[in-house]
Amino acid sequence: MNVLEEWLALVCRELGVDPARVDRAAVLDLTRDVAHGVARPAAPLTAYLLGLAQGAGTAPEDALERLSAMARTWEQATTETRKDA
Repeated sequence: MNVLEEWLALVCRELGVDPARVDRAAVLDLTRDVAHGVARPAAPLTAYLLGLAQGAGTAPEDALERLSAMARTWEQATTETRKDA
C-alpha cells in the first residue's frame, strides 16, 4: 500500500466514509485540472465544495466531470466574459 492509499483508508475510516465510494483518480484529475486551469489554491477549495454539495445531496450526478470541464475551459470562458463586459 502506498502513502496515498494508506492516507485515504485512514481518512475514510476517521470520517466514516466507505472507501469504495471514493473515485480517487477522478478527484485527483479534478484537482489537477483546477490547479492548472484556474489557480492552485482553487483546487482543494473546489474539491471541498464538491464534497459539501454531494453530502447535502445537491450535486448533480455528473458534477465532478462538469467541474473538470469548467476548469479546462476556464481561460477561454473568462476571456469571453471580459469581451462581453
